[in-house]
Amino acid sequence: MDEEEFKLEKMGEIRVRLAPSPTGPLHIGTARTALFNYLFAKKYQGVFVLRIEDTDIERSSPEFEIDIMENLKWLGIEWDEGPDRGGDFGPYKQSERREIYKKYLRKLLEQERAYYCFCTKEELESERQYQLSIGQPPRYSGKCANLSKEVVEKYLAQGKPSVIRFKMPIKKVEFEDLIRGKIEVDSSLIGDIVIAKDLENPLYNFACVIDDFEMRISHVIRGEDHLPNTPKQILIQEILGFPQPKYAHLPLILGPDRSKLSKRHGAIAISEYKKEGFLPEALVNFIAFLGWHPGTERYIYSLAALIKDFSLERIQKAGAVFNVRRLEFLNGFYIRQKSIDKLTELCLPYLIESGLIEKI
Repeated sequence: MDEEEFKLEKMGEIRVRLAPSPTGPLHIGTARTALFNYLFAKKYQGVFVLRIEDTDIERSSPEFEIDIMENLKWLGIEWDEGPDRGGDFGPYKQSERREIYKKYLRKLLEQERAYYCFCTKEELESERQYQLSIGQPPRYSGKCANLSKEVVEKYLAQGKPSVIRFKMPIKKVEFEDLIRGKIEVDSSLIGDIVIAKDLENPLYNFACVIDDFEMRISHVIRGEDHLPNTPKQILIQEILGFPQPKYAHLPLILGPDRSKLSKRHGAIAISEYKKEGFLPEALVNFIAFLGWHPGTERYIYSLAALIKDFSLERIQKAGAVFNVRRLEFLNGFYIRQKSIDKLTELCLPYLIESGLIEKI
């Protein structure tokens, strides 16, 4: 048993999650997050949870939800608990969990750890511009934190627009990232964050904390772009008395020019790669090496082999470069491994679509 396995054994059951918002099709970045969570769970006989974060009603779509689930299955990334499979900690769609969030929002409001904010967009923008002009990082001043209960009730009764803010404790937040090591953040630079539009509509940082606790998530493995959210979530956890999961933030995926990955680099939806004739084995093999390396010269890996060799300790901190030529090379390798019969079966839909042969 290596050092990592020993530490994990002491932590109890491994439970990880993928929590995509169905606001677009499954892309490379989300697919990599799913793969790394899946590999980590399977290596340590843990549980991989799929949770759909669909509280953004205007942008969320059932079509995208279906796309995400279908393409994960096509890649061979199967979840143990989720909206289509159930489990002991459901519902697994945030839109069906509003009563759960409401309970915790009320608790924070009663404990005066959260409050209603009635500041207008214009007031907030004026405050922001002033802070920038004097060289301070923009953050909410806490103007509404001291409103009396009577004033709050009057404004709510009048239907005055408001949001719910979390009263940020002023302290240094420290946590050990399993990839990046010790991270320290001064919460005074954050300000009182908005955690809900109202009791019925929680926002990401709050809903995420509640779900991770309620679903017993032990490890949060997600992209580096979520690093600014982690201190906020840790402080909400502390106030609510929740245990802190272990965090691991994956490196950004960059284009060959080391700029942010975009369509011009080949960053298209997984469904588009599927239409173009890429095999799921090739995509999984390719995605696994976007930030992870086995420590050997080996570069051909099946999903089963990845489960055996995967380790968080071998994930790099620096950005992972997306090279579509490597993907094409891997796809060619896997195509050549197919039998003539299997290759014919795979080619038939493309031949029919192009009109070269007729559908029988």
